[in-house]
Amino acid sequence: MKQENKSLPPAFLDSLEKRFTGTFSLSQAVRERHGGGEGYYPPQAPDAVLFARNEADVMDAVRLCHDSLVPVIAYGAGTSVEDQLQATRGGLSIDLSGMNRILDVRPGDLDCTVEAGVTRLQLNSYLRDTGLFFPIDPGADATLGGMAATGASGTNAVRYGTMRENVLGLKAVTAAGEVIRTGTRARKSSAGYDLTRLLIGSEGTLAIITELHLRLYGIPETMRAAVCAFGDLKGAVDTVIAIIQTGIPIARIELLDDVMMQAVSQYSKLDYPASQTLFFEFHGSPRSVQEQVELSENIALEKGGRDFQWAARAEDRNRLWQARHDAAYAAKALRPGGLFWSTDVCVPISRLAECILETKEDLRKSPVPAPIVGHVGDGNFHVLFVLDPENPDELRTAKQLNERLVARAIAMDGTSTGEHGVGLAKRRALQDQFDPATLGVMRRLKEALDPAAILNPDKILFNG
Repeated sequence: MKQENKSLPPAFLDSLEKRFTGTFSLSQAVRERHGGGEGYYPPQAPDAVLFARNEADVMDAVRLCHDSLVPVIAYGAGTSVEDQLQATRGGLSIDLSGMNRILDVRPGDLDCTVEAGVTRLQLNSYLRDTGLFFPIDPGADATLGGMAATGASGTNAVRYGTMRENVLGLKAVTAAGEVIRTGTRARKSSAGYDLTRLLIGSEGTLAIITELHLRLYGIPETMRAAVCAFGDLKGAVDTVIAIIQTGIPIARIELLDDVMMQAVSQYSKLDYPASQTLFFEFHGSPRSVQEQVELSENIALEKGGRDFQWAARAEDRNRLWQARHDAAYAAKALRPGGLFWSTDVCVPISRLAECILETKEDLRKSPVPAPIVGHVGDGNFHVLFVLDPENPDELRTAKQLNERLVARAIAMDGTSTGEHGVGLAKRRALQDQFDPATLGVMRRLKEALDPAAILNPDKILFNG
């Protein structure tokens, strides 16, 4: 029996039923599941959810929404953390996770074409026998379309870049239901406006990404990983700065502060000390990796590093990195049932120590558990607030600390978010980061591409 939803225009519902029988839902449970990601804002459910099977489904659904002025929000794996998925004005959520075909892999060109619902782990599993891999690793097994939409990066970004550097081109459905193609498979182009990078990081507010052409890399001949503890936070951060400024082509360099290390040791039953800790990974030929290892180890020891633990075999590297991969879950476990809020900033590498140390001092004065973890090789780090949901004072404190963190990063010529995106949570910060003229250009772009403001309304900018 057809479920009713009085929030949507009857003609729209009739058209949805005729075109998408069996592939959309008005179920309260399904709608609520699609009403938010992993941020701290409460979920706001859409009025209906469509499970898209192909690009034609997305086109037809967006056209229906356009004609009836119904908001439409693209949904992937639901792992976004700055509340990009809340249906603030109701409308239709288009779930793209079923569009998960790997369309073509071209080893000779080191690239591939995938649908937006393919996840990063799915792609790398498929690529395993080709000797290639896709390096962007935000932690969660997010969809690649969602990773492009939020401008994701992660632990490998210091060497391989972010989604902006690794998407060669894409296909997307506009607010009018038209399909556009951006970019080419060529490694560079000077032809026209760069629409690919305009859409990367746009969080579904300018178009809905349906297909991506991605850059691939050869699996390194040699990979070595290490964990190194430090007696103080400054020594750890100074090590990061020195390694980057020396030009060592490190693949990963991650920071976990003492609070985070204690949490992961308890959660994952590891025996790491509760100290400021760096996690390293080096990729390349045996000789180049050995040179990177020796240089990095010498720098770390000069800055107070100790207790190096090394791993070369894949299983040993995975064990060694377990603490970093468990960081979010370990932070949540500090307060079972607590409200989890992850925020991030990014600053120039020369200001990283100053930014982290000032942030750490703020956190020491706060009663709210808040570990620090970061992709510090590119100046990006996160604060993970774990709040008592029954204590509104803690949420107010966390908001104040986050505002200070963001203001500090912006004052250092950094950004309010290095990889999480803006969503609902950092719209005010965007106004602090950019001048009115720049924000005006953003608004005019939004108005030009989505004049009825139906695409993920209220995200990034306040007026749509």
